[in-house]
Amino acid sequence: MSKYLISTTEVFRVESDEEAKALIEEAKNSSMFELGKYSSEFKEIKKTEETFYKVTLVKHFNDIKEPSQHIKPDYEVDYGN
Repeated sequence: MSKYLISTTEVFRVESDEEAKALIEEAKNSSMFELGKYSSEFKEIKKTEETFYKVTLVKHFNDIKEPSQHIKPDYEVDYGN
């Protein structure tokens, strides 16, 4: 059985509008996937007055009707942060 990755939705938290814009631009310029939808949303935690930006990226890797690439996602965890 063949498995083809069609798309992923990734949600990031960044600290500033500049970081959010840079993340979106980086995704737009990638040759590894086609960027479908994207959004950046300002968030505030009222209890602590903490603020951040939520960035959502929808990445398309294959056409569901005619997939052509076998993609294997690889995640790396950085515990030093």
